[in-house]
Amino acid sequence: MSNIAQINDTKISIVNFKSVPVVTTAMLADFYGTDTDNIKQNYSRNKERFVEGKHFFKIIGEELKKFVGDLKSLANFPAISNKTRSLILWTERGAARHAKMLDTDQAWEVFEQLEDCYFVRKEILAKTHKSEREPLTNAVNLLVAKTKHLNYSDAYKLVHQRFNVQHIDEIPYDVIPVAVEYVHHLIAMYSRAEKYKETEPHIHTVLRDKDVQFLMWYVPILGKFIKNEIYPALTAIQSSYAGRLSGLTSEAVCHANALNRKAIGYGLTLEHVGNKSPHDIEWYLAH
Repeated sequence: MSNIAQINDTKISIVNFKSVPVVTTAMLADFYGTDTDNIKQNYSRNKERFVEGKHFFKIIGEELKKFVGDLKSLANFPAISNKTRSLILWTERGAARHAKMLDTDQAWEVFEQLEDCYFVRKEILAKTHKSEREPLTNAVNLLVAKTKHLNYSDAYKLVHQRFNVQHIDEIPYDVIPVAVEYVHHLIAMYSRAEKYKETEPHIHTVLRDKDVQFLMWYVPILGKFIKNEIYPALTAIQSSYAGRLSGLTSEAVCHANALNRKAIGYGLTLEHVGNKSPHDIEWYLAH
């Protein structure tokens, strides 16, 4: 599936962040026939008119490093310097604000092209062909093959929840490598859990520790609350923290569930929380 748009007779790679088409400041300046300093000054002078998560995303640290790495797979896209410490990504609404501030014929003409050929592609890009997502389905197959307590339904639910989709064909093509990496992370984590079940000599002592049992019980509860209540609320207001919170929550819950799987495998109950049975992955995934 093509991820190229044509703006002013020039082929441009469509850049996505959290499945949303975005443009960098440099791209916007080039499109609108101005310079980056002008774009930055307009933003600086009118900050109250721009809302993060609605008009733009600001990425730093590991998120920036990962984003820049993903861009390397795109065609016709200039490299971003490794010295860059933060990056602003403008959404369709942000691009519209800048066109209004510049108020030039070129800015308005190009923005119309962006509306028609660039930002509108989010609906097209959301669907991928079976062949394009083959690396992801292969990774999921490997995940199920290497784990004893995870079936295909559970595995795909983990992927759907992580990327906030109903089906894997809704994961944009540019994000497929990220999804594959996530599934391989799950493979490594679940494999370690299975290995430890066979090799850890003091596992019963660990699983009967009071603090460990409290984490085993309450982390999945907290994670499920965030997944079902907090994350949808943040997504509804287009908060830039929604994806980050979802990732951190999934990470914490995965580790807690690894301990719970061990306890279930040994037939242990959580004696420090009323001898309750540990949560399993089906409980966490269910609404």
